[in-house]
Amino acid sequence: MTQRGFAEKIIQRLDQTYEYDREPISQKNHHGGRYFAGLFAGEHVAATEFVIGALFVSWGAGVADIIFGLLLGNLFAVLSWACITAPIAVEVRLTLYWYLRRIVGPIVTIIYNVLNAVLYCVLAGAMITVAASAVRIPFHIPAQTSWFPEDIRFILVVLVVGAVVVTFAILGFKRVAQFSTVSAPWMIIMFVAGALVSLPLLAASVPEIGQIRSFADFWDLAGQTIWTGKAAGQITPLGFWHVAAFAWIANLAMHVGMSDMAIFRYAKRAAYGFYSAFGMYLGHYLAWIAAGIMGAAAAAAVQRPLIELDAGGVAFYALGVSGAVAVVIAGWTTSNPTLYRAGLALQVVTPNWPRWLVTLVAGSITTLIACSPFVFTKLLDFVGLYGLLLMPIGAVVVVEHWIFPRIGFTRYWATGQGRLLNWPALMAWALAILIAMILWQTGVLHLFFLFIPVWFITSTLYIAFAAAAGARKTIPAENEKSVEGASSEHDDAAARISTQKEPVGGSSSQYPMLAKIAGIIALVALLFTLALPLQVLLMGTEGLAARVKWAKDVLSLLTLVYFISGTVWVYNREKGK
Repeated sequence: MTQRGFAEKIIQRLDQTYEYDREPISQKNHHGGRYFAGLFAGEHVAATEFVIGALFVSWGAGVADIIFGLLLGNLFAVLSWACITAPIAVEVRLTLYWYLRRIVGPIVTIIYNVLNAVLYCVLAGAMITVAASAVRIPFHIPAQTSWFPEDIRFILVVLVVGAVVVTFAILGFKRVAQFSTVSAPWMIIMFVAGALVSLPLLAASVPEIGQIRSFADFWDLAGQTIWTGKAAGQITPLGFWHVAAFAWIANLAMHVGMSDMAIFRYAKRAAYGFYSAFGMYLGHYLAWIAAGIMGAAAAAAVQRPLIELDAGGVAFYALGVSGAVAVVIAGWTTSNPTLYRAGLALQVVTPNWPRWLVTLVAGSITTLIACSPFVFTKLLDFVGLYGLLLMPIGAVVVVEHWIFPRIGFTRYWATGQGRLLNWPALMAWALAILIAMILWQTGVLHLFFLFIPVWFITSTLYIAFAAAAGARKTIPAENEKSVEGASSEHDDAAARISTQKEPVGGSSSQYPMLAKIAGIIALVALLFTLALPLQVLLMGTEGLAARVKWAKDVLSLLTLVYFISGTVWVYNREKGK
């Protein structure tokens, strides 16, 4: 095959995959801030929060490290979305994948997508494993916390859970998305409820505290029983900057790595990037803290190290059946979109396959990965590596988009020159990761701190290599129209769409009376779900065990009521749109 024929084949594959992403998002598809607030709140209160919150306890973080480290790190994450990802996404109105093709050409785009798909499969596998950790409980299967499964029954549970997840990812993605809308507010409250129920149980074990009457009592209790600064086994304790850095890098591929351009291209304004705070401070702050409290209480009750417990066991101890349901639902609703994304990324190398077949293959790989508990026992390390491996591509995008025009380089120079491979981008990416691995393995820098030097190394190398490759040269006239001309046309259209006057008002859907009643019942059930654990916390230690048992039973009933009424309400709301 000739070079030209090879190029045409690659471009044809990419075109089949990204048929609609090259066009500016029309005004009717722009969303307001409420959409992004709900999206981030739903996506970032996930199954993995149960695991990460507990791991901070096992890894010996101190109470001040958690309270203030997470506060700072999540602020940096929000600023990354608001100041980097959203502005570029709103300006170009493209997904990262299509914009990346314009910058680095088809070959690097394919490499990025395949790597992205593999990492998505591992992440979805972790969520399936977490869900299986709750499903195992009725079958009396021991918690699986080693690198590999130790009970064949757990593998069978994972295969069944994985089959359900894959089936819904193929057939029922819209319904799963609607169910996620119902689940999101309940999940947030369940994390809080678990913490409220667990706190008095911990306080009762510390005679000098006994009952939590003030924030000072909570602080003392947390320092003695939850975030003690002492790590399990031979693990080196995490400090303030480790916690802050992890909160920043937990979604590194999404913000600094620019993957969430796919989301923010729908935003009316770049300022909507600040709505990511709803995900960071409800999920990566409140939920991580609540999960740590539940984990410490469960470990104290069974007198086993927290590192030997799984998410299902912790949630079941704190909240009973409703806690186990929370873990299953969190794993289900978050693994589905993750698996869906993996399927989309894999389509770059399987363009002639139908989406269901790509999703089936990705789901099968994901389910096999989920059989090994290492995917959640090593979750902190995986999250760090996941972001580190993909983030350099975000640095290339930022350099090409913002820095090149300011230093006299030509934007989209590689595709403008007809290159299939932007070797400066590939070399900068590879060398930066190689340097990072050396720094990590030699102990010079902790994994959580590598992303900052890697970003600057990638940016510097890309500028230097691009200069050597001819990025200062003007794009040939025969290619200029296809790259800069199309880009200009695209940017002008996006600008016109962005500056058009936003519509005022709109028609309100008339829901049936049954749906309105269902919505009210769902809201009341949520309020009682929060009020009941709060009562357990405030009523002291007398009769505590009986009150906790009663609260768990009532929470199970409230969960059933909420999901029936909430599903009726959301179904009718969506039908009315």
